[in-house]
Amino acid sequence: MNGLIVIPARMASTRFPGKPLVDLCGRPMLQWVVDAARGCQLGDNVLVATPDDEVLDYCRAQGIDCERTSISHPSGTDRIAEISTRRPADFYINVQGDEPLLNPGDIDACITPFLEDPSVEMASLWAVCPEDEESNPAVVKVVLDLSGNALYFSRHAIPFPRNPRQVPLRKHLGLYGYRKSALDRFATWSPSPLELTESLEQLRFLENGVKIKMVEGKGSAMAVDTPEQAEQVRQILQNRT
Repeated sequence: MNGLIVIPARMASTRFPGKPLVDLCGRPMLQWVVDAARGCQLGDNVLVATPDDEVLDYCRAQGIDCERTSISHPSGTDRIAEISTRRPADFYINVQGDEPLLNPGDIDACITPFLEDPSVEMASLWAVCPEDEESNPAVVKVVLDLSGNALYFSRHAIPFPRNPRQVPLRKHLGLYGYRKSALDRFATWSPSPLELTESLEQLRFLENGVKIKMVEGKGSAMAVDTPEQAEQVRQILQNRT
């Protein structure tokens, strides 16, 4: 079965312009993400998707497979949907370009449902939510049905514990896998009501009837959304050496 890992990367981040190429201990953040992706079972099939000349120039100089995509895409999923029109594959794994501490094992966990079950159209990961992140709206939560599919994603701590929780509060880890058919349909749908309310693009799939298989993962120590977080990641990387 043919899968492709796609790393969407753009320089025009609202909170941190230029972050794909920010230096982290002598290497751009994007390089850390690419190296993590190359450590998984699809490591020979890694592609960077970007609208930016700076990212394309870096990737070409380092021998990283890359393609230019439209500057108008509102999300990484839209960017991958464009790539899928030119790069045929059975499924695509969306690896966020701001996860320099990503564990390759989590990428493998997201790949597994597609290898085991041909009916799976989309997959993602969850982990137990730490207590200090429960009320943080930047940490997305997910609730599952009894078959392990996502029922809903929210920035709120769901389910509300009117009674003692029967399962742990789960946070969503931002790795996604899609069949080509799901990406094709996504590109035809307008942003959906719940997606617009929560600002979570995965809700567009749920609102249009696509099941999302959820697998337990570990999660990285930190994603980078701000210069302050980049400095924290530098400290983590320095302590590893």
